Amino acid sequence: MNEQTKEGIVKIFLWITGIISVFVLLSIIFYVFVNGVGVISLEFLTGKPYRFEYGGILPQIVGSLFLITICLLFAAPIGIGSGIYLAEYASDNLFTKIIRFFVETLAGIPSIIIGMFGLAFLVHYLFGFSVLSGGLALGFMILPWTVRVSEEAVRAVPKSYREASLSLGATKWQTVWNVVLKSATPSIITGVLLGIGKAIGETAVVLLTAGSGLEAFLPISIFDAVGSLPVYIYMLATQGHTSAAFDRAYGASLVLITMFLIINLGALFLRNYLIRRQR
Repeated sequence: MNEQTKEGIVKIFLWITGIISVFVLLSIIFYVFVNGVGVISLEFLTGKPYRFEYGGILPQIVGSLFLITICLLFAAPIGIGSGIYLAEYASDNLFTKIIRFFVETLAGIPSIIIGMFGLAFLVHYLFGFSVLSGGLALGFMILPWTVRVSEEAVRAVPKSYREASLSLGATKWQTVWNVVLKSATPSIITGVLLGIGKAIGETAVVLLTAGSGLEAFLPISIFDAVGSLPVYIYMLATQGHTSAAFDRAYGASLVLITMFLIINLGALFLRNYLIRRQR
């Protein structure tokens, strides 16, 4: 077998793996769409749940958005700041290696463990079942993701940018703020938004810290318990024994997938917009 034949086989294999990946994703979306689109209506999107498997999902949609907002406000500043420190200021010593080790370890911890920590610490000792507890616990989950994405984005900025800024008399922080961050912002924002997209579908963490998922009221403060779409879907799929329950679980799943796709498309468009502005 000559090298040209081997190259062709590798290309065909990679093409098949790509097709399989897209097929699996589209199959899931198609299956959820077919089973859930019949439930979608104005009443379903704007109503409140009642008698377990009836009513709408407005409190769950609003609750999911509240949780993601708290998660973003907590994890983004800390994660981006940590990433900048590790990329620009930290020396290559034992302390820095320990920080990176714990960041990578936290990224690998199962979400149920983070949920148990949130239940034991945030719920029992601080805020109870609430928007704040759920949002912070989700923030713990995506924090290492945000740190790693920010560090890699800052490191990817060419050194010549820094050298040019410093040669013009700018300080280290002025160079980081005006040059490095400006170039790294598209990648950082994209990474953070993709992390949010991951968090919006999390079930275990939210179930243990925010509420039962079937709350029929809108939260009026961050200390109120709150429903969320993932927990609502989980409850209907595991404890609902009627066709109405499964129909609403698929309908809520379709809404959740739509929110996830909107976040991902938003990240894509925002990244492209910022890249065009830099040119």
